[in-house]
Amino acid sequence: CGGSASGKTTVATRIIEALDVPWVVLLSMDSFYKVLDEGQQALAARSDYNFDHPDAFDFELLVSVLRKLKKGKSVKVPVYDFTTHSRRREWKTVYGANVIVFEGILAFANKELLKLLDMKVFVDTDSDIRLVRRLQRDIMERGRDVAGVIKQYNKFVKPAFEQYIEPTVQVADIVVPRGGENFVALDLIVQHVHSQLEKHLPPCRAALASAHQGQPLPKTLSVLESTPQVRGMHTIIR
Repeated sequence: CGGSASGKTTVATRIIEALDVPWVVLLSMDSFYKVLDEGQQALAARSDYNFDHPDAFDFELLVSVLRKLKKGKSVKVPVYDFTTHSRRREWKTVYGANVIVFEGILAFANKELLKLLDMKVFVDTDSDIRLVRRLQRDIMERGRDVAGVIKQYNKFVKPAFEQYIEPTVQVADIVVPRGGENFVALDLIVQHVHSQLEKHLPPCRAALASAHQGQPLPKTLSVLESTPQVRGMHTIIR
């Protein structure tokens, strides 16, 4: 969790890279914006629609998807187009995994969603830095203009952060100042995830996983490339 452009995706990506384990899923809350009607589409085009309010998200679908992923099942996840403010027709298939990293501005704002989170991390970044990042991102990646981004920030983003996002820091297990640049905090998170994985792995799998750490794999062992087919098989086996 964390404010808009606080570095949540960067933190999530660096955690995944540092974990260096197979079967990790990154799930973004941005995929679960509600479908807008014509009136809401018109408001969004004028930067007058509040995308930072809890009502903008489909929490029912989000909770359902996350619950299934935690059970090791495959799911369909919507793809949101920020240029047109709409969901694309195609949905992507996501397979169950050993580790699920979920990130979003309102990740702690829903009680049912909160129950599904085993470790809660709040990314805390200075508001001026977040504004600059948001300007760069929305102009370069989402086709917005400077005036529209600033208008939306002052009218919706900043008030929503103060009302809905910042207060949820109290439920966080770890607060990460400076986002993805805080390597000490990231290392602590990675260590904790590794320890939890070892606790939940059956003894035989844990022994197999650690048997050749720091050593070359035996010639009798082949590692399959992580293709969609292999991930699907892994989901079924789980």
